[in-house]
Amino acid sequence: MLVIQLFGDAVSVAIETINNDETEASVILPNVDVGLSGVVVHKIDELHSVILKKAEVVSYDANTKKATLKLSEYEELENDALPMSDWKVTKDDKVVLAIAYKRALLVAPTEEIYHKITKSIKLEWVDSDFFATLLSTNGHPTPLIEDFRSLSEKYAVGLVLVYLENKLYTLDAKSFKVLSVSEALFTKEDKKELQLPFFSRVQEIEANWFGEGSDELSEYAPYYKQLLKKYNKNKIN
Repeated sequence: MLVIQLFGDAVSVAIETINNDETEASVILPNVDVGLSGVVVHKIDELHSVILKKAEVVSYDANTKKATLKLSEYEELENDALPMSDWKVTKDDKVVLAIAYKRALLVAPTEEIYHKITKSIKLEWVDSDFFATLLSTNGHPTPLIEDFRSLSEKYAVGLVLVYLENKLYTLDAKSFKVLSVSEALFTKEDKKELQLPFFSRVQEIEANWFGEGSDELSEYAPYYKQLLKKYNKNKIN
């Protein structure tokens, strides 16, 4: 039915270079996809480590094997009761990429397509009901990039797979960058009984009074195509 590159364990690699304001670093890897996200980890001692920054691969030179990373503040575990660290990113620190890439969410328009894809790909699937419930909590019947990132943080989801126009797009859940595209051909029967904003068993998603994401999604393919294009310029036709 479809062919997809399966992702394995997280990748840990030492920092090669770091700029003065800690916004960009580089690592050496035999191969890596642009768009992979991860974190910079500082080892305190043999038993303790701390996350210093978020990281995203923004370019890769196949000749030099050098990957350039954009670094940003890590805020997922913020706690006002804990003291702030003053550690700086150094060449002794590690970048860990492709975290939780074995856990994935599938966005599909029908129950048939959803079940056929999830049964054919060996990943740890996070039920779409969890995402629908999160959208209801956020008041977003139309999912936004922030909702996908929130799901990633709450449920340790590394990948988002979106079925769109006979293709299956595999995305990093945090950067929303396309990592691979596979053919996914289905019959007309599979495509009947379209459900918006995607297939789930949640009957209704609560909506905010106003604001982005508060409107009901009226069309499946045009919206997700526009969303993918927004974060993947020149990659989506």
